Formats: sequence, C-alpha cells, structure tokens
Amino acid sequence: MKVGVVGCGFVGSTAAYAIALQGVASELVLVDLFPAVAKAHAEDILHATPFAAPVRVVGGDYPQLERAQIVILACGVGQKPGETRLQLLERNGKVFEQVIPRVLEAAPSALLLVASNPVDIITRMVTRISGLPPARVIGSGTILDTARFRTLLSEYLGVAPQSVHAYVLGEHGDSEVLAWSSAKVGGISLEEFAAQRGLPANGEVKARIDDGVRRAAYRIIEGKKATYFGIGAGLGRMVAAIRDDERVVLTVSTCEGGLEGFEEVSLSLPRVVGRQGIIATLHPPLSADEQEALRNSARVLQQAATELGG
Repeated sequence: MKVGVVGCGFVGSTAAYAIALQGVASELVLVDLFPAVAKAHAEDILHATPFAAPVRVVGGDYPQLERAQIVILACGVGQKPGETRLQLLERNGKVFEQVIPRVLEAAPSALLLVASNPVDIITRMVTRISGLPPARVIGSGTILDTARFRTLLSEYLGVAPQSVHAYVLGEHGDSEVLAWSSAKVGGISLEEFAAQRGLPANGEVKARIDDGVRRAAYRIIEGKKATYFGIGAGLGRMVAAIRDDERVVLTVSTCEGGLEGFEEVSLSLPRVVGRQGIIATLHPPLSADEQEALRNSARVLQQAATELGG
C-alpha cells in the first residue's frame, strides 16, 4: 500500500516513522512546504527499515502521491502569540484550500486521514473543501485519548491494555467524555473486574484517571513542547486497519452518523474502519450523565465550527 504524509513536523514525521516500523505500507511519500525537510525525514526513516520492514521511503512533492491509497494530513500552521482561534483557523483554512486540491489531483481515490488540530474542526473543513463522502475523511479524533484511558486503566488494574475496552467520545479536547459506564475488561464490567481484583473503582479513582487522560497533552506539552509518539502510533494503527480491511472499532472523528441534532458535527464515536474508510458508527450504552456530557461536547464543537467558520 502506498501512503502519503503531508506535513513533516513532529506528528507527520513520527507517523511516517511508526508506519515504517510497523510495516503497514510498502511505499511512503513525504511532502512538506519545505522539500528539504521532507527529504531529510525520508532519508532518516529509510535508514531504519533494515531493522523493521522493507518500505520504500521518499521525500517529494504532490505529484509523487499518485496512486496513494491513504494520505495523512498533518499540515497547518501553529498559533502565534496573541492570535485568536478564529485567526488561526482562517490561516489554516487557506493552507488546506491549497493542499487538498493538490492531494486529490494526484491521488483522487485516496482516503484522507486528518491529524491536524483542532482535529474535529479541521476534519469538518477538509470534508467541505474536498467534497468527498464523509466516510473517506477520517479525523484521528479521540483515538489517542482512548489509548490513554485504556493505558491508565490497565496500569491500575494490572492487566494488559489490549484487554481493556473503554472509549473516550466527543471532542478531542476539554469537553471529551470518558465512557465509564460501558467500560469492560476481558468482557467483564469494569466494576466487577475491579471487585474481583480487590481494587476500588470509586469516584476518587475515576477522577484521578479522568485527570490523567484529560490533562495528558497539557503535561506532555509543558515538558517537551509537543505530543507525537502516541498519535504517530495511532495513525499507523489506522493505516493498518484500512490496508487489511480489518473492520476494527476505533474512536475516530467524521462529519456523518453522529448524534441526533448534530449530524454535521465532526466528533468521535466508536466506528468500524476498513478498506473503504468508515463503514459504520456505533453508539455504546451510556449513563444519563454521559449522554448529556456527549451532547454538550457536540454543542461545544458546533459552536466552535460556527464561530470559526470551520
């Protein structure tokens, strides 16, 4: 499978590296506003392939995305000091209005994976600009937040994170919703599993884990200026799901099949992902409080999209 990455900053380059190490692409094309950066990352990643999988990695320009089946969008501009979110999104809008036509000219059949933040608003923007069906424009959404939730639960419960099934829904941001009521471990409810292990699953424990998930990005950014390893691996996982038509359930963001009354709001729910993109949207059982929190998250995103023109 041929995969393109547009934008070779921390996230784009780390995603390319993860894809190469996971061996989920046979060819990787890196594109950046600064071609020398794309070529340098491509050469560096290529030198890692003898230790992993045989992947052809090149740094190039948009025409080299020809026949790419997936293009990861990790491009955009960062927020300047004193700049409002509206000003930032306006500048990013101009970036994507230039990028998307060039991507689709070279790779009209590609699925677009959006990693740029604010990812939910950008996913909605990319869907509008591209004119593609929403199933083919997939935001990374809360895939990383869900991974953080499962990791912290696994550490607390003393079990592998792969045995934890729990979701973070809604916005990839402050209004996200940790779905405690539907969380399961090895097919057993979280509360029952914790009881069997002699561990409390009370409000104090949940508050600590909630903070660990919700504030993770702030802590990481404070320590090293950016987050990229987790989301890089998550994007690699999304590519693998599409390549192998896995039909795996991932909490990704899209503009279709969400909540009643918020049908065009891009937010994260558990979605079945395969070769054609998003195949189905699932609605896990939630408590009344979680349902209201999810609708509030949708309102936050709807208001932001309206205000920011996304």
